[in-house]
Amino acid sequence: MKTNVRAYSCKDEELPIICGYAAHGLERDLSDFSAFSPMFNGYYLDQFKNKIATVEDLVNPHTETVARKIVTERLYGEMSGLLSPINRVESYVKLAGQSIPVSVTDFGIIPLRKKIDSGDAEGVIRALRLVITNIETYEDILSKLGLTDDLIQQLRDARAQIEADNEEQFNLLSDRKKLVQGNIDVMNDLYRQLSEFCEVGKTLYKGVDPEKVQEYTFAYLVKKVRNVHRHKSNAK
Repeated sequence: MKTNVRAYSCKDEELPIICGYAAHGLERDLSDFSAFSPMFNGYYLDQFKNKIATVEDLVNPHTETVARKIVTERLYGEMSGLLSPINRVESYVKLAGQSIPVSVTDFGIIPLRKKIDSGDAEGVIRALRLVITNIETYEDILSKLGLTDDLIQQLRDARAQIEADNEEQFNLLSDRKKLVQGNIDVMNDLYRQLSEFCEVGKTLYKGVDPEKVQEYTFAYLVKKVRNVHRHKSNAK
């Protein structure tokens, strides 16, 4: 019977990685496990690895990964492409001086630049809306100083494209979550097998090899995966 309740206390995308670490340990120590019980054999290990591959494809399907990468790269490119136009707008606002009773910050330019730098698409959309609204409010003044209709349209087009790509990215992520939710029984089955041999691993090495006891402890494996991910993120 299928259930929508997760048996595991980690992120969906972390589960196959955690199991991959555990599979490496099981393969290394398979002779000890086999001596404990004949159920732990090459077939058992292969079965576990196949389940990992199935879950990996559920939480991070290749076609969706490629699609998200394309959308993300395009989104970052569009946001970076705003820097030159908003720099020009900033100069026109400064040239306007007191004739525009709004500071560069309140105009939305500085917040917009910060959101672009941080890669915050939703923040960029909000800040860009404010910039465009202020441009439309003071368009007569700014156009006399050199602000062109083409530049204004460029910002409008950029906003529309960023909004569309941000929505597409959200939909891709939402579809993946629905796919995972519909296959929780598969995820839980992988976790069940992980828990099964991890309990045996702790029994085999308790009081004998503390390091291996850790390697068969779920909390330790979760921490290991998150530390590796954190280090990779910091290295970027």
